[in-house]
Amino acid sequence: MALCRAGARGALWRLGPGPGPAWGLLEPRPPRGALRIAVRCRSAEAGSRGALAALVRGVKRLNGRYERFLQRSFPRFYALYAVFTGGVRSLAVEVKEVRRIRQEMARQKLSAQQLPYRDMERLRQFRRDVIKAIPVGLLAIPPFANFLVIVLMYFFPRQLLIRYFWTPSQQLEFLDAYHAIRSAAYAEVLQSLALAASSLPEPRLQTQLQELCTKVQRGSQPQVAELYALRSLFSGPPLGLSKLRASHVRALSRVLFLTPHLPAFVLRHRLRGHVLEIRHLDQALLRLGLGQLAEEELRAACYLRGLNSTHLGLAECRAWLEQWLRLSCKLQGPRSEHGGAPAATPRLRHRRGGGSCSPPHPVQAPAPRAESPWCWAEPGAPLPPEVLPRR
Repeated sequence: MALCRAGARGALWRLGPGPGPAWGLLEPRPPRGALRIAVRCRSAEAGSRGALAALVRGVKRLNGRYERFLQRSFPRFYALYAVFTGGVRSLAVEVKEVRRIRQEMARQKLSAQQLPYRDMERLRQFRRDVIKAIPVGLLAIPPFANFLVIVLMYFFPRQLLIRYFWTPSQQLEFLDAYHAIRSAAYAEVLQSLALAASSLPEPRLQTQLQELCTKVQRGSQPQVAELYALRSLFSGPPLGLSKLRASHVRALSRVLFLTPHLPAFVLRHRLRGHVLEIRHLDQALLRLGLGQLAEEELRAACYLRGLNSTHLGLAECRAWLEQWLRLSCKLQGPRSEHGGAPAATPRLRHRRGGGSCSPPHPVQAPAPRAESPWCWAEPGAPLPPEVLPRR
């Protein structure tokens, strides 16, 4: 009997393990209730997600009803409400994009100058928006001051609101207003430039610069070759950025939308940084290709460089920007090629049209105009970002 039982057990062992209690000893089963707990956790998580989705749908439905009520009963208020909510969404998207760019820069160890054109321009514009919004945020900190801020924003949207919260009509109006501000500074810049020209040591260059200033004051547009021929004047005194008179520096600051109410050495530092930024943007745009820009990007690029593109056609803006980039590329060439003053011509570029003191009107021709303002040129300095458009 014992031998039969042993033989049976040996036969079973050779056949392999079965689902009997002996196999349970070889692989321990999970504790009792563990499977039930896991199932309950999954069901609870699915239930919470379903509840959250239902809550979001309910909020969206109520928000839609509220918007339709405002649109029917208070159409003017609804227009402001739509601009505000759209601005908040656009700002949230912009913040996400800026965070992504910063993370990519940290991961790849890139500097801002190595970024693609669109990322570089996005960071530049976002930084300016943040700087503009900081005073408004500080003003709203005291108790109940936020109500005053809301009233001020309503009456002074151009000064207190960033571009995300402007209506389309306000965008055109405010861009015209800003351009009128910088156009008002061109006359003073041109006068300072003509005054500095009288102290140039070389008579030939002195005559050329004075003739160019006179030409611009009469409303004519200088040619690219005329500007390029005077590039060497801006490498040292009296037209180098570090040698400019304080009044000249302040006028240039107004042209570039920088506050002029700072010490001259601070203004020079800010001007140099701003011009370098435009130079890096030019280089990135050349790498991207002008044909890759959308219409909005093209108009923004022209406006940044001094042309009021709000009243121009797309072909005019493209032709103008092509000439700007051509001159920019030529000025940024090797120092040996440009006589050691590749950046000397920033102001020359602004001079194109920069001396025109006519009231803002649509540009008559897309030819680039170097604004008279640009009179600095340190070695490696960038091209001036302002070109007075004949409007």
